Amino acid sequence: MKTLYQDLPPVEVAGRKLVGRVLFGLLVLVSALVGATAGLLLVYSTDLPQVEELEHYRPSSITELYDDQGRIIGTFALQRRVVASYDDYPQVLRDALISIEDKDFYRHWGVNVWRIAGAAYRDIESGGRVQGASTLTMQLARNLFLSPDRSFHRKIQEALLAIQIERRFTKPQIFTLYANQIYLGHGVYGFESASQFYFSKPAKQLTLDEAALLAGLPKSPSYYSPINHPDRALKRRNLVINSMLEDGKITASQATEARNRPIQLKVQRDPNSLAPYFVEEIRRYLENKYGSDQVHEGGLRVYTSLDMDLQRAANQVLLDGLAAYERRHGWRNHLENVLTREVTLANYQHPDWDDEPEANGYIHALVTTVAAVSANIKFGHYTAILTQADVAWTRQKLQSLLKPGDLIYVKVLSLAPVKVSLEQDSGTQGALLALDNASGEIKAMVGGRDFNESKFNRATQALRQVGSSFKPYVYTAAIDNGAKPDDTILDAPTSFPAASGPPYVPHNYDEKFEGTITLRRALAQSRNIPTLKLADSLGIKTVIDYAHRFGITSNMPPYLPVALGAAEVPLFEQTTAFSVFPNDGVRITPRYITKVTDYEGRVLEEDFPDVKDVISARTARIMTSMLQDVVKHGTAIAAASMKYPLAGKTGTTNDFTDAWFIGFSPSMTTGVWIGYDEKKTLGSKESGARAALPIWMDFMKIALAGKDPGDFQLPPELPPTGMQKVDTPDTAPAAEESH
Repeated sequence: MKTLYQDLPPVEVAGRKLVGRVLFGLLVLVSALVGATAGLLLVYSTDLPQVEELEHYRPSSITELYDDQGRIIGTFALQRRVVASYDDYPQVLRDALISIEDKDFYRHWGVNVWRIAGAAYRDIESGGRVQGASTLTMQLARNLFLSPDRSFHRKIQEALLAIQIERRFTKPQIFTLYANQIYLGHGVYGFESASQFYFSKPAKQLTLDEAALLAGLPKSPSYYSPINHPDRALKRRNLVINSMLEDGKITASQATEARNRPIQLKVQRDPNSLAPYFVEEIRRYLENKYGSDQVHEGGLRVYTSLDMDLQRAANQVLLDGLAAYERRHGWRNHLENVLTREVTLANYQHPDWDDEPEANGYIHALVTTVAAVSANIKFGHYTAILTQADVAWTRQKLQSLLKPGDLIYVKVLSLAPVKVSLEQDSGTQGALLALDNASGEIKAMVGGRDFNESKFNRATQALRQVGSSFKPYVYTAAIDNGAKPDDTILDAPTSFPAASGPPYVPHNYDEKFEGTITLRRALAQSRNIPTLKLADSLGIKTVIDYAHRFGITSNMPPYLPVALGAAEVPLFEQTTAFSVFPNDGVRITPRYITKVTDYEGRVLEEDFPDVKDVISARTARIMTSMLQDVVKHGTAIAAASMKYPLAGKTGTTNDFTDAWFIGFSPSMTTGVWIGYDEKKTLGSKESGARAALPIWMDFMKIALAGKDPGDFQLPPELPPTGMQKVDTPDTAPAAEESH
């Protein structure tokens, strides 16, 4: 029997045997490589996330707070993200991103082999990692499922996940997931959120140069930040534009025009800065009800009662009022000098500078140089000059007043050109709360001078003695129990027995006595002795019971001085209580929130006015007419110049530690408090009428401007004017009050 090679020459036989051995070896090698690859893939695919989860994936998104007209007033988020659809991203942005990040995005199957090979060759050639090779899909896989380390193991997993993602999702779906997920600097995630943050407009409105700028950020958001490194951002933007030109996405003229444009940012202000105390109240409520994760990651939509325009006005008038108070008392500031710390004038940053300043706003500034007639200051990236005329109110020479490194408090009068005025912050605080009478909705809330310096909300948390703004509860109890506004009472020296010790001997603010006067005049002029006599005849417990009916929850000991405002009450409760008068005796529970929906738009809660009868409509209308006299003839006569139906009550405590005015129109009730956080005098004559009332007036002028003021309802037994003529002419100075 012949063998296979029997008829062949020996040399050829040897050659064929060698080929056979080589082929066999190659087969073994290929088998080994296939087996090893399969083994590696098995190892690296173990514990890989299931891409099926992406079908139900929704990234963490912002919870947004809206005012009563649908304008954003605040946000809560761990990641600042606005989730958008594929169509929300304009073609120019898609082209820019794909040109610079993944030119073959619409052609590859998740992994670009040629790009990986090219990147590997350049890495070997340069001796280091110089060019990435990840596709958009691989970047998405890494951002969603993997750690950011650059190990070989992670790269294999990234590729495997990318392939799975490509098999299960369309290119538009992948692009949308990527565009919503990617980090783009300054706490911003996703291109829709980035467009709103950097340019204050939706992505659909991006121009070519703006789209190119955003498309350049994924490579290194911090390194190419247009805020911190505009020169780098400009070069990166132009690189994106050139890449788009090479890919035929834009014309040469479009590229030239876009490259020649300077970077023009319009960085979105933090919406929480408009009403920070109000937003904080909302946050506490939502977290208590829905949990922190849902609030900060769930994309809730919270519809609130706030009016953005009124809130802006409230912020302004309160700060202006505090500035007026400071100037009345002259320069008394001890300025902090930052050079005592381990900082320099060049690298110092104040928290105020995190937000872009606004005209008429107040901000801390740093003195950089001082000369004989001027001083240079800076705040953020702005500089300004103070002259001797700007500090004349301090009655000090500029050179002795300021030195380099001093932190000063200024009002920004304008930004183009930059002009400021020197102010001071001696520690005085204030609060303002405005309510819509008909709905109980809170329209404006200011809880202090500066939320960044103190989160304590003086509108809702501070318990302060209310002074004579408590007196309306005494007169309400009297009217409700049969008294009439024209009934008389004796304003004369008196004393009241005390449970122990000497008798209580009260006095009036002006240390004078008017003799027999009507209840209407006694309230209008805030006479202390008639008020105490009324409270004593009714019983102080009865008066306290009426205060509680109005919604005052503070514990009040049954002592007669409570009738003059010795009780400590938050502004929130005092303002809400006064809204009972224009509401015909009905108390409407104040509301922050009108509706909350989830990410899908499902209503989670909807709030409706909660009403409760407190006093009769007749009593409420009589009291309203008496409180109108406080404005027309009494301690708040300064407000008589306003051509609206107004009513209210001033309040001043002993030693002028607290100044109040709580007042209302037919449509709105507003309360203002001024004082120090510690029990410290505001200064002589700093009464409610002097310190708080002007702020209230400035706010109400704005709140009521251009609106039908309406009118107060009067009970049948009162004359049409709603008041009685009093003995003092309108021009007479009104007495203030103290308990």
